[in-house]
Amino acid sequence: MNTESASKLFESLSSPIRLKIFQHLTLQGHQGMVAGELAKQLGLAPNNLSFHLKTLLAANLIYSRQEGRFIRYYANLPLMMKLVSFLTARCCQNEAGDTDCKKFCGD
Repeated sequence: MNTESASKLFESLSSPIRLKIFQHLTLQGHQGMVAGELAKQLGLAPNNLSFHLKTLLAANLIYSRQEGRFIRYYANLPLMMKLVSFLTARCCQNEAGDTDCKKFCGD
């Protein structure tokens, strides 16, 4: 991951609604969630949810699988972890003597 690709992911998550959708899907883990139930739990109109799901799909932050007449959506957890790793890769490198920082970073 590089700065440009991370920036595009953050751009996709910059909408409060898309961020809520993504967070809700991460809570579901590998179970994912059917679009109708996701809309119901988040209090969104189906067409509004669809609009935001398309943006998240285009960014590869989520993926979907057809289940009969339903579509189940999942958070792209490996991509999320790559983004977190990108953000924290250089954490505390300038804090040589700060043991609290190193504890936080896991060193």
